[in-house]
Amino acid sequence: MSRAHDDTWDLASSVGATATMVAAGRAMATRDPRGLIDDPYAEPLVRAVGVEFFTKMMDGELELSALETMSPARMQAMVDGMALRTKYFDDYLVEATGAGVRQVVILASGLDSRAYRLPWPAGTVVYEIDQPQVIDFKTTTLAGIGAQPTATRRTIPIDLRADWPTALKAAGLDTTAPVAWLAEGLLIYLPPEAQDRLFDNITALSVPGSAVATEFVPGIIDFDADRVREMVRPFREHGVDIDMAALVYAGERNHVVDYLTAKGWDVEGVPRTELFKRQGLDVPQAEDDDPLGEIIFISGTLAG
Repeated sequence: MSRAHDDTWDLASSVGATATMVAAGRAMATRDPRGLIDDPYAEPLVRAVGVEFFTKMMDGELELSALETMSPARMQAMVDGMALRTKYFDDYLVEATGAGVRQVVILASGLDSRAYRLPWPAGTVVYEIDQPQVIDFKTTTLAGIGAQPTATRRTIPIDLRADWPTALKAAGLDTTAPVAWLAEGLLIYLPPEAQDRLFDNITALSVPGSAVATEFVPGIIDFDADRVREMVRPFREHGVDIDMAALVYAGERNHVVDYLTAKGWDVEGVPRTELFKRQGLDVPQAEDDDPLGEIIFISGTLAG
């Protein structure tokens, strides 16, 4: 089903299912003996969603030989890529709060558990924005296993297509103090004009010293829908409601680095290939790589 301006989802369908898929990847990366990340809450959250394909994927019970498009090499590339993505944004938030920022906003937070697992400095407030049912599910599930946030956690149950800046300010955001913004795994699900509007709003709510991190996927411009559908075919064959080719907004859009720079941000982009090399990991072969191609991870601060 194609996207619509007012579509909704839970964590087992549409865009929501991608959040569960990402959390399953974090759970698998957490088990990896190389120890790039540690997300102890990813696995219980995925199990609580209850999509059999993802629980089997975490438990290594999928018969990969029967999944033509999900070879062991491709699965490892996916897990390694998720570990690197998570570590990049973990490190960004730790660095930003280490430099004195005490307000963090996680946009489209999904099953992100950073409010519960990162070593936040005293006085840090973490704001999480997502659809109400997603916020409620995560809050209830983590409370049920006795998890406690390691910062002050404030949730804003609102769709990003609504007036989230007003809701965020009503929840206590201090627009006179720096903010660390995180927009992870979000932009490809936004139309080009909505991507620009997101960064316009972030800039309007920020003061010098604020930080931002996100990623840009150049491959979205010449998106190969047929290849993507083929790669995720095993998911749909096993009852998972994910049609990535229908979920993303392909085509021309502003490069995030250029757009943020024009707004006064001092940002830099790091290609995902470079992150693989920095950690001594094998760069995925083309046939095992993300169908969206190279991903550019972006972070920086608002200039004074």
